[in-house]
Amino acid sequence: MSKKRNILIVGLILLAIILSFLGGKTFSKYVSQIQGAGTAEIANWVFKVNGKEDSVQTVNLLSTYHNETLVNNKVAPGTQGSFNIVIDATGSEVGVDYKVSFSNETQKPQNLVFIYNDTQYTTIQELAENLSGTIDANEEDKTRTITINWKWQYETGENTNEIAQNDKIDTKNAKDLNDYTFDVHVTGTQVMPK
Repeated sequence: MSKKRNILIVGLILLAIILSFLGGKTFSKYVSQIQGAGTAEIANWVFKVNGKEDSVQTVNLLSTYHNETLVNNKVAPGTQGSFNIVIDATGSEVGVDYKVSFSNETQKPQNLVFIYNDTQYTTIQELAENLSGTIDANEEDKTRTITINWKWQYETGENTNEIAQNDKIDTKNAKDLNDYTFDVHVTGTQVMPK
């Protein structure tokens, strides 16, 4: 009986395997997995001021004068000049908002003024409030040249009394001041895409 019993057990095991194979096929489902990769090309950012990417520019008016107005290689009443701030976003694939500011101003003659876009400013802080703009991403020319003129009038004032008072101020400045300098900072910020 044990031989019959063993054959019966082996037969049942084989039947269970066949049934589980057929049953597994009946309840199976199709599953596919497809893989891909996410990519995004990053827009280039390029922002330079006077040809440099990351430095503060120091302006000394003595180096920006007009030769015909210089007095013994010094800035004095009657002298004038100009300097440029060149902003360059060439190669940037996004728009740029730029803002010019100034710091570390030392020893400014009181009657020296700045002229930008035909408007006269008595302080460099007033001037800075008007030195901002935008370079659009799709512009062909992505440079801006900001030309700032300065002058120290030979005589400042509307009448004889004002001129006399300002002559005293100019004389005092000439005795007390040695070197008028300031630092120029230009900040470029990406324009928010719309």
